[in-house]
Amino acid sequence: MPRLACLGECMIELRERPDGLLSRGFGGDTLNTAVYLARLGVAVDYVTALGDDPHSEAMIRAWEEEGVGTALVARVPGAVPGLYLIQTDDKGERRFSYWRDTAPVRRLFEIPERLRIEAGLAAADLLYLSGITLSLFRGDARERLFGTLERVRSAGGRLVFDSNFRPRGWPDRGEAQAAYARMISLSHVVLAGVEDFALLDGDAAPEAIIQRLRDAGVAEAVVKLAEPGAIAVSATNETLVPVPEPVTPVDTTAAGDSFAAAYLAARLAGAAPEAAILAGHRLAGSVIRHPGAIIPRDAMPEGILPSPAAPEPR
Repeated sequence: MPRLACLGECMIELRERPDGLLSRGFGGDTLNTAVYLARLGVAVDYVTALGDDPHSEAMIRAWEEEGVGTALVARVPGAVPGLYLIQTDDKGERRFSYWRDTAPVRRLFEIPERLRIEAGLAAADLLYLSGITLSLFRGDARERLFGTLERVRSAGGRLVFDSNFRPRGWPDRGEAQAAYARMISLSHVVLAGVEDFALLDGDAAPEAIIQRLRDAGVAEAVVKLAEPGAIAVSATNETLVPVPEPVTPVDTTAAGDSFAAAYLAARLAGAAPEAAILAGHRLAGSVIRHPGAIIPRDAMPEGILPSPAAPEPR
């Protein structure tokens, strides 16, 4: 199976409990995906920058215990990771507060280790990143990121983009739209949420998103709908794949991240896109039954990955 790399940020996660006390964990959209990929048997590296503090050390130990590779984690002396607080309402919906402006990952393409990191990324068979990943970098750093992504493509690697969009990460909406357009044009596979595009440019119509992806030359896409379900999209076909068993969520944190992991793991194992979407639905449905981004290992459902039926995504 190809080696996959996930690029992004992991933060200290504080979750507010009903009694007002806080529990600590670690999370971040692409890190959550990396953990679930590793649990599904995919060889995956996490690519980020951390400090040299105890929290950074604890993060690396936790990732290694999950089977996530850490060889492409840069270290910035004197820095500490970002932090976020999750508050959850009685419907399982979340509200986030962030403290991350000086997180070391924002300097990933500026520090001396960047050449090693860029070389590692360019050697990946498949590289997964999100809209939140794009928002971490500005100016020359983002240009270096895009240059690295172009080298991944030139070397035969494939790019997977998750549209995960957070407006607070983008002070300039036009800048966000331009970065998304450029990223989509480079991507082989796009996981597109209608709610993300509604926030990005005001158009949440699935048919408009599908046409946009096709116009950009995206070979394979999943359009995740506001109601439970998703559409498998190829160059010529569209197939609606509803959630087989809707559940009442306890906490929707990492629903999309776990969906992405199961979808990619299934496709890399040879499943057809529609079967891979069902795998994503199954894992996400289990994740949202538990609080926090990463569910206990013994809560992982069995039989997530379907039998192979098609080549891996290209």
